Amino acid sequence: MWHNLRQELRPVLIITRREISDQFRDWRIMAPIIVLTVFFPALMNFTAERAVNFVAKYGADIVGDRLIPFLLMVVGFFPISISLVIALESFVGEKERRSIEPLLSTPLKDWQLYLGKLLASMAPPLLASYLGTLVYLVGVYFQVGWRPPGILLAQILTLVVVQATVMVSGAVVVSTQTTSVRAANLLASFIIIPMALLIQAESIVMFWATYSALWWIIFGQLLLAAVLVRMGIAYFNREELLGRELDVIDLSGSARVFWRYFRGQAHSLLAWYRYELPQALRRVRLPLFLMTLVLGATLLIGAGQASRFPIPTEKLQRENLQSGTIQGLEVIPLYSASGVVTVWGHNLRTMLLATLGAIFSFGILGILILMLPFMLIGYFLAVMTSAGYSPLLFFAAFVLPHGIFEIPAIVLVGAALLHLGATLMTPSQGRTLGEAWLDALATWAKILLGLVVPLLLAAALVEVLFTPQAIQWFFSI
Repeated sequence: MWHNLRQELRPVLIITRREISDQFRDWRIMAPIIVLTVFFPALMNFTAERAVNFVAKYGADIVGDRLIPFLLMVVGFFPISISLVIALESFVGEKERRSIEPLLSTPLKDWQLYLGKLLASMAPPLLASYLGTLVYLVGVYFQVGWRPPGILLAQILTLVVVQATVMVSGAVVVSTQTTSVRAANLLASFIIIPMALLIQAESIVMFWATYSALWWIIFGQLLLAAVLVRMGIAYFNREELLGRELDVIDLSGSARVFWRYFRGQAHSLLAWYRYELPQALRRVRLPLFLMTLVLGATLLIGAGQASRFPIPTEKLQRENLQSGTIQGLEVIPLYSASGVVTVWGHNLRTMLLATLGAIFSFGILGILILMLPFMLIGYFLAVMTSAGYSPLLFFAAFVLPHGIFEIPAIVLVGAALLHLGATLMTPSQGRTLGEAWLDALATWAKILLGLVVPLLLAAALVEVLFTPQAIQWFFSI
């Protein structure tokens, strides 16, 4: 088995060596690497020394202690930015220069060619990143005597690898799906902007010195990198790469394709409900099962937070709890049509927000949004149990009346979003990436309009008209 694996990977390494040797002959690539490897770490050393000396004058040594690890992370990240230029050029750049035809005519498999280009795009920036990190560590040691803890250094070095993999794999996907370097550079903003926001989140972690949270960030990016690599391999096709000459935004054509998938073979609303909607549910059977498991685990996660963030006992006395609940209910116009519309509109906006987040995150952000109410339910169930209340009675009064309709709606939307994200990672024979995605979006629309919207309307009716009565019953026993 290992012999066969080596035989399969040998062409990948040949492509990698060829690409790296070409990159090292190009001064436009090597010059930024050298500058970011030598000059930028030296600049960060200068900044760290001046910052430490400045804050020491005012007794704020902790600021300097937190700034130095942050600058270490920045030094490791910046050379990776070169990887976008190399990766965006990997396929579409060679296509524009007409130098890719001989490579595509080789007997290499598509996945071998793709992985070879991917590894070649990562190697020089990673080398520059590690060299820059070494220059920074040596300089900051001799200037201020700082040495990183072993765990923190391992986290930073691992973070550099996973961030490089995410950015490069995303850029290579863009390079294979566009027709010009200009278009690829414009689409690269969808990689740069999220990564910049992620760096800001990581900076908060660094300044608060909650370094254990970096492992979760690393794990999340590792999953995203695996998704992007899988997506690139699934949709890379050399024939389409050579045959695609110009991308035209055809909104009307996309709308026709979406409508064809949405309507299916049905010619009436009854036939649509009878045939197309069950077919959509069959397509999301596995995501339905996975979403149920995820939401069940979310309840347990929320319950586990009750011990970390307890509510004072006096706040959980029945009279105080009743007063707070009634004040919260006064925000919604109860026992009225306007209250039903308010609750229904809020739930629909949440579903649409989850969908928007899922589109830009392979379904992940949308699922996280849908998990939030279940985490709160689990938290309050545990809090009420610790205060001596019956969790079953609490659930029956506060959640179950409208939850009979709302919980299935959340599970259905989550399953459709998981299916939408998984479509980008699954090869679709005979269809382009856009057609496969429109098909999955049509499945989401079928489930949303056919089931979720009516379920949320029923949930809003019950929540405004009957749940308040159940809550009053809970406080009266």
